[in-house]
Amino acid sequence: MSEKQFDFPTEVVDLPSKGLLYPEGHPLRKGNIEIKYMTAREEDILASQSLIKKGVVLDKLFESVVVEPGVDINDIFIGDKNAILLATRVMGYGANYEVEVTDPSTLEPQKVSIDLSKVKTKDFNESLLNGDNLYKFTLPKSGTELEFKLLTHGDEIEITKENQALARLYKGKGDTSFDVTTRLKYMIQSVDGNQDRGFITKWVQNSFLALDTKAFRKYVREISPDMDLTFNFISELTGDEEALDIPFGAGFFYPTEWLLDSIT
Repeated sequence: MSEKQFDFPTEVVDLPSKGLLYPEGHPLRKGNIEIKYMTAREEDILASQSLIKKGVVLDKLFESVVVEPGVDINDIFIGDKNAILLATRVMGYGANYEVEVTDPSTLEPQKVSIDLSKVKTKDFNESLLNGDNLYKFTLPKSGTELEFKLLTHGDEIEITKENQALARLYKGKGDTSFDVTTRLKYMIQSVDGNQDRGFITKWVQNSFLALDTKAFRKYVREISPDMDLTFNFISELTGDEEALDIPFGAGFFYPTEWLLDSIT
C-alpha cells in the first residue's frame, strides 16, 4: 500500500501485458499501474441508476480508481483493464464472490462461491507482442492478409457509442446486433494493404467469411494478454465439472444488501 503521492491509500497492480503492448517511454511500459482503494465515492458510482441503465458503470468505476501519474486511461488495453477491475473488487470487498450461474448440464440455476484470489494471468506468447500495437494474420480460407490492433479502453468507448447510434438508426427494423462487425472494424487496420476505412467497413460487412472470422478471433484471443476469467464449476445435480466464465458485469461489485437494493 502506498500513500506517498496521494492523500488516500493506493496499491500497485501488475498488468497482464507486462507493459509489452505500450511504446517505449509510456508510463505503463514498466508493467504495473497504481490504483486507489474504493471509497464512498466509488460506491456512489456503482449505485448510480443512470450509469447502470447506460451500461457504463464499470467504465466510470475504472476511470475513478486509476491514479497512475501521466496515464491516459484510454490507452489501457482491455486485458489490463480487466486486471484493474478485478484488483479493485478484491481490494474493496474481498476475494470471495458469491453469484448464481446456470448449470450448463441441466440449465438450472446454482449458487457458487468463487475465490477471486485464485484468478491468474492467462498464458500468452510474449514474443508476439510489440509496442506499436500492429499485428498481421493471414486468413486460412480466403488467404487475405489482415493488419490489426488490440483494443484499448478508448476503443471500447467508441465502439459502444457507434453501436448505440446504429441501434437508434435501425430501431424498429428488426432485432439486430452490430457489436461483432463494429469491433472487427475497429481492430482491422488494413486488408491486403488497403488502409481505407470505407473499404475496410464494406469488406468486414460483405466479404469477411464466417470461417475466417472464427479463425481470426481465435488468434486474437491467443495473443491478447488478459486474466484467466474462468472458474471450475461442479454441478450439484450431476457432479460434472466444467470451466465457466466468471460473471463479470455490474453485479461483480455488489456484495452488500444495500447496494443490491439500490439497483433493483
